[in-house]
Amino acid sequence: PPLPPSNTYAYRAYIETLLNYGSEAKTTHLGCSLWHNDTPKQMDTLTADNKGFAIRQNTTKLGKMVEMVGHVHADLFNQEKFLMNGVEMKVKFVRTRDTFSLMAAAGSTYKVKIVDASLLVRRMKINPVVLLAHTKALETTAAKYPITRSDVKVLTIPAGVQRKSLDNVFLGQLPKRCIIGFVSNKAFNGEYASNPFNFHHYKINYMSLYIDGQQIPSKPLQPDFTQEGLYVRAYHTLFSGTGIHFLNEGNNVSRLDYPHGYCLMTFDLTPDLSANATTHWNLVKNGSLRIEVGFQDALTETVNCLVYAEFDNVIEIDKHRNVIADFNI
Repeated sequence: PPLPPSNTYAYRAYIETLLNYGSEAKTTHLGCSLWHNDTPKQMDTLTADNKGFAIRQNTTKLGKMVEMVGHVHADLFNQEKFLMNGVEMKVKFVRTRDTFSLMAAAGSTYKVKIVDASLLVRRMKINPVVLLAHTKALETTAAKYPITRSDVKVLTIPAGVQRKSLDNVFLGQLPKRCIIGFVSNKAFNGEYASNPFNFHHYKINYMSLYIDGQQIPSKPLQPDFTQEGLYVRAYHTLFSGTGIHFLNEGNNVSRLDYPHGYCLMTFDLTPDLSANATTHWNLVKNGSLRIEVGFQDALTETVNCLVYAEFDNVIEIDKHRNVIADFNI
C-alpha cells in the first residue's frame, strides 16, 4: 500500500489536534470526538480535579451509548485534491487496547464496544468535458497528489539514563518538521491508571537536533523545569515550530500548562521556516538526523521518546489507475 500502517495513529491524531486548533475549536466542534483538555498537573487523576476526564467519564458512565464524529488523520485525507474515478481505495482501522483508550483504577475491566461505524466520504459529479480533459492528460503524464506525509517514531530510553544520543532517527529523506515529546513506557503500552497522552518533562535540561552533524537550533534548548518560567524557549517552539509565532493564533496550551502534561518541542527544519506553508515546497534533502537529550536527574522509569515528523511527498496515479508512491520525490 502507498500509505503504510502505523501503530502510533493515536499519537499522530492527538499531536495534530493539540497543535493545530485553538480554544474556540477545542471547546466546540472537537467535542464531537470527545476532545476535552486534561487539567494540567492532573493528567493521571481519576477524579473531578481532572476536568477533561470528568467530562468524558460523565458522557460514557454506566455503559451509555455515545455518538462521535471525528476526522481521519491520514495523509491522503489531508490534501485538497479529489481522488480520480476508478481508483480502488481500502481503509483499515485497528482499535487500540482498552487499557490504552480508557482511564480507570488499576485492575479495572472496562471495555469499549463499537456498535456501528461509518466512513463519511464526499463524492463529486464531474462535468464530462473535464473528465475527457483528464483522460487526455493522463495519456502523457500521471496525476500528481502532493501530500504531507506524517510518521511517528518511538524510541525507548531505559531507566537510569541521564543523557542519551538517539542516532539515525531518520536516515534518508529528512523531515521538514519534527515534534518531540516523552511519555511513560507503561502508559504507552496501555495501563488503565495512566494517561498515555501525559507528555511529562522528566526534568529535561538539554535538547538539540543534529542533521548531518549540524546542530539545530544553533543554541540548544536548555530548560530548567525545576523552576517556574525557566522553560520559555522550549514552550515557544510550539509556536515558532508551527508557524504561528507572532500571529493572532494559538493552540490553547498556556505557558503555565506547558510543563504539566503538554511538554512537546517543535522544530521547523526548512531553510526559510516554511514547514507550515502550503504555497511552496522546499527541495527534498537526504541525510541522517540525530537527537541529543539530557535530563537533570537520571530517569526513574523507562520512557518512550515520540518523534512526530512531516515530509513533503507525492503520490501519482497513472491512466491505468495504478498508484505510485515515491517517497523520495
